[in-house]
Amino acid sequence: MRLSPTSHTDTFARDHLPPIEQWPRLEFTTDLLRYPDRLNAAGEIIDAAVAAFGPHRPAIRTDAGEMWTYGDLQRRANQVAQVLVEDLGLVPGNRVLLRSPNNPWTVACWLGVLKAGGVVVTTMSALRAHDLTPVVAKSRPAIALVDHRFVAEVELVRDSGAPGLTVVPFGGSGADDLTARCAAKPGEFTGVLTAADDVALFGPTSGSTGVPKITTHFHRDILSIDNTFGRGILQLAADDVVACTAPLAFTFGLGMLVVFPLRAGACVFLVESATPARLADLVAEHGITVLATAPTAYKQILKAGKIDKLRGLRLAVSAGEHIPQGIWEQIEADIGLKIIDGIGATEMLHIFISAAGDDIRPGSTGRPVPGFRATILGPDGDELPPGVEGRLAVIGPVGCRYLDDDRQKTYVVNGWNVTGDTFYRDEDGYLYYCARTDNMIVSSGYNIGGPEVEAVIDTHPDVIESAVVAEPDPERGAIVCAFIVLRDGVDGDVAKAKEIQDHVKRRLAPYKYPRDVRFCTSLPRNPSGKLQHYVLRKIIEAEQTGAIAAAH
Repeated sequence: MRLSPTSHTDTFARDHLPPIEQWPRLEFTTDLLRYPDRLNAAGEIIDAAVAAFGPHRPAIRTDAGEMWTYGDLQRRANQVAQVLVEDLGLVPGNRVLLRSPNNPWTVACWLGVLKAGGVVVTTMSALRAHDLTPVVAKSRPAIALVDHRFVAEVELVRDSGAPGLTVVPFGGSGADDLTARCAAKPGEFTGVLTAADDVALFGPTSGSTGVPKITTHFHRDILSIDNTFGRGILQLAADDVVACTAPLAFTFGLGMLVVFPLRAGACVFLVESATPARLADLVAEHGITVLATAPTAYKQILKAGKIDKLRGLRLAVSAGEHIPQGIWEQIEADIGLKIIDGIGATEMLHIFISAAGDDIRPGSTGRPVPGFRATILGPDGDELPPGVEGRLAVIGPVGCRYLDDDRQKTYVVNGWNVTGDTFYRDEDGYLYYCARTDNMIVSSGYNIGGPEVEAVIDTHPDVIESAVVAEPDPERGAIVCAFIVLRDGVDGDVAKAKEIQDHVKRRLAPYKYPRDVRFCTSLPRNPSGKLQHYVLRKIIEAEQTGAIAAAH
């Protein structure tokens, strides 16, 4: 595998890729996945869209009533690129930190950085200085484009160890605000003709294991997620209105809110924050036809009695966590909506296992999307037959390339991307989720999938949500421990704990019930909304360590 000559003057990104012998195997098996040596992903997204659909077509709408056309978005992306190059001295290959909630200028900034030949370092607005510091230290951005409401944390990072970082706010009223700078530019910019395999994006992992890694993605990778999941599964139409609750810094959100809709000529509906119940209202109020969100949101929309608000949807996508089969079936029965489940990874940029329409099998995540293949690996790395649980492994046109990180060696095994999820497959190649590899509970010799227990606990009428982890136990090796959030007004007492335990016993094999039930007001989640099971495991570990110390 050889890389083409880079167009980057600053070669930091390419210099810190893992050795090629540690890369996963890359395969380009469809005509859509064959690219020229030189391309700029931003140009292929926005310039190509303006050429195909015209400048007057709506590109972005917001819940505040704002609307940008494709021409508006192209002009402002060009203005951002002009400011970066002409005013701030960006050269191709420089990294640009982007920190903002989902709003139109965030999209313009993302496209503008790529057009200028820069590398976007996507971060979530909810992150604090403690979270941003290692990302900045590792990616070494020269410039930070930051929503004016979220500048303080970035300035803390700069002042404490990144003095060369230029912080530019946007969306405010100051004379140095990016929007004011852009207004002084004509909005004409010829995008840098980057190499297809030049790095375009640094994507920090969401940190579900506690330690974020930085994934690297090429310009061609950004197009590949559309040429696989986007066109093979979603098949968006130009008259679609697409909403997604994931932040743009989360690669699920980037695909759903930028890459897929803009390449299809569709309209993006951006909302900075909304409860699931409010989200359902927005779908009905604004004629949204495609919704992408996490299983938790669909569950809460059901519990709020607002599922009818989703009747206008043409497509719904669920990702981030496995959607319980019962929730899927209830929504299908209530309004006829067949939710598209999918599994992806920051390392793979987007979804690689999914199914849509009549290809969906309830309970299954789906099959490899066009351009990917998948298998199940055993402990020794051998492929397992159908029906046997093991580690999910994937190969396709994109793959894991951590930025200067020894953990590359554990994610890539014999050319496969090994995702950290336990699955099995049936004879037809459909894949069924069991658990995260690090969330499989082994109790008295029995394997218990935490998500299976969570799904049953969540069906109790008094439960808002739950998280299940293993609790070390001297007799059984481990027991099931459930952290549970109850609805308002319900007491989390011994009687309620037993009631929930009995509820689980009635629906699952008795050995799977939670022997330890803990009530709490909320569950730990990262900024992308993913449950942080490792935080709960640390709580248990700290308690047991303290108990041992006290005994001595």
